[in-house]
Amino acid sequence: MSGLEPERSDLRASHEEREHVVDQLRVAAGDGRLTPEDLDERLGLALTARTHGELAVLLRDLPVAAPAVVPPPVAQELLRLEARQGNVERTGAWVVPRRLEAEAHSANVVIDLTEAVISHPLLDVAVSVSAANVRLIVPADVEVDVGSVSVRHGNVKRHRVRRPPGTPVRLRVTVNGSVRHGNLVVRGPRRTFLEWLLRRPASSALTTRD
Repeated sequence: MSGLEPERSDLRASHEEREHVVDQLRVAAGDGRLTPEDLDERLGLALTARTHGELAVLLRDLPVAAPAVVPPPVAQELLRLEARQGNVERTGAWVVPRRLEAEAHSANVVIDLTEAVISHPLLDVAVSVSAANVRLIVPADVEVDVGSVSVRHGNVKRHRVRRPPGTPVRLRVTVNGSVRHGNLVVRGPRRTFLEWLLRRPASSALTTRD
């Protein structure tokens, strides 16, 4: 095992794993082990948990803590995405392979790693883009290198991904291949309206007239 591989507690939780913990919390409440207030609080935390560690904490003082988290699915070696005059997306809690090949002709391909299940530190992505668009959406803890992509009558656009200081790199993505009459775009997740409001400069806030 490489020293860069994440600890089990740091692995992203899936929808199925969150629901599994929710079910166990409800059973514990039915047995009288949790008060209604405890149950409401823990259900809220379970539904918004991002990692296995956050889920395990919710069951740590309950008899069901041992089987709390369903083992993560095993990543396949290769995933091929092919789109011709259509759209292909990988979003939500999908399992990231060790190598991904994306071929797009007169089509759109979206590869969203925001909520993806990542169990290894490296991902090799090969793209073949012809009169098409490929978008790679990455969270702050994913680093992307597009230096090996050749471009002819196309564009490789890499938008700045906001990374808070001290954020460890959980996955390194190397992209290679070709873009012909198309676009390869790397960007971060869309900000929510609340995040947009919190990041607005104070000077731009609306003021009331006297």
